[in-house]
Formats: sequence, C-alpha cells, structure tokens
Amino acid sequence: MIVYEFKVKGSYWQYKAVDEAIRTSQFIRNKCLRYWMDNIGVDKYDLNKYTAVLAKKFPFAERLNSTARQASAERCWSGIARFFDNRKKKVKGKKGWPRFKKNQRSVEYKKSGWKLSEDRKKISFTDKNKIGTFKLIGTYDLHFYQIEQIQRVRLVKRADGYYCQFCLQVDVKKTLEPTGKTIGLDVGLTHFYTDSNGSKVNNPRHLRKSEKRLKRLQRRVSKKVKGSNNRKKAINRLGRSHLKVSRQRKDFAVKLARCVVISK
Repeated sequence: MIVYEFKVKGSYWQYKAVDEAIRTSQFIRNKCLRYWMDNIGVDKYDLNKYTAVLAKKFPFAERLNSTARQASAERCWSGIARFFDNRKKKVKGKKGWPRFKKNQRSVEYKKSGWKLSEDRKKISFTDKNKIGTFKLIGTYDLHFYQIEQIQRVRLVKRADGYYCQFCLQVDVKKTLEPTGKTIGLDVGLTHFYTDSNGSKVNNPRHLRKSEKRLKRLQRRVSKKVKGSNNRKKAINRLGRSHLKVSRQRKDFAVKLARCVVISK
C-alpha cells in the first residue's frame, strides 16, 4: 500500500467532532484489550463482534461508524499478535505486552463512513459524529486511482493541525537494470555515512541544533498551571517544535537516499 496525506481545513466544531471520534476509538480499543485479558481464548473475530456489543451499551460508541469500531479492534489485536510473535521468536527483553492507550491521535475508517467529492478535493464523513465535510489541502492527485483502491481513510491529529491519510492498494512494478557497479556504505556518528569511494556526508544533527529552543519551551510548559489554557498553548508550541525536528530528519533521509541511488 501507499499512503497519501492531506491537511484538512474545517471549522472549530468539526475539529471537536474529530477529537470525539478519536476518543471513542481509543475507548473501544482499550475495552477490547480488557475483554481479551478477562476472557480466555478470545481471538480477532471475537473482538470484532464485541464492538457491536459496545455500540449497544454505550450511545457515544454507537455514533462512530461500524467499520471504524472494527478498525479499533484490529489495532488492539495487532498489538496482541505482536506480543505472541515475540514470545515464539524468543525475543530478549520485553516482549511488547499490549498496553492501554492514553493519548491516541488517530481514528481509522474502512470502506464506509466517508465519501469523496466528484473533484476529489473534499471528503465528507457520514457517521453520527457529525464531522461533516473537510477541504483537502495537498499536492497529490487522487484522480489517478479508483475509489475501490482506497482501503483505509485515517484522520490524524498533530500539533500543527489535522490530517487525512488515504491508504491505497497499488501494484507497483519497476524494472531495474543492473549497472554492474557496487558501492559500500558505512553509517557512523561523526558522519552520516562514508562510502567506499571516500565520499562523506556530515550528520545534520537536527535535534542537537534545536535543543536550546526545546529546553526553553519545556521550561515554559513546566511553569504553567496544570489544566490551564496557557499550559495547553505551551504544550502545543513544544509539540510543533518536536514535529519540525521529526520532519527535518525524514526529509533529509529521503532526499539523501534519492541522491545516493541516482548518483551511484
């Protein structure tokens, strides 16, 4: 699968509705995990059935689309399956025991609960959370793909806003002709990498360059009163700074990898 990400533009109340959907998805995931812990022999399909029970028991859970509830149960089961796989492989140290989520930041829909506009520039969510229609802001063109190829639609909350991700099932076939040239790469701390030809690329150290700003923002968060709006604003500014460092790392790695492949 490939993932296309767009920033969504909406109103204040739409963002609040997305927050409610994310909290509901986290609630269902944690409930499924508790159900698995309290009952012996529960499998993936039992967790999917349990989401319908939760929808009947809790009105706010019923407002979330049924496929989104199932996706939350599948997230829970993926953590459980990873734990058992680590046990079978005898991985040293902690085996990744599934934990309860405290700060989930996304909600995932499957084939239903959403609808794209004809121009593929807007997306509407049709469940009872009343999220409404968002404008998609991005450079990707969804006209190249059919609606049937979209397997997942995910709403993600980040420090600088809300995003919509489309998981597309695409068969990518690339025919590469061998050039007959080989090169060795050595990754280190002083230099990002050194190749067998003697070329070196310095480590950008994005986090080290941003430490002074991050420390200052962290002190401002610590000085604010817990639960106050000023503390929430300070936390948001700190989160945006960490997000910037993360994007700098990703952008550097992607661009460098392309340069190495093309030049070598």
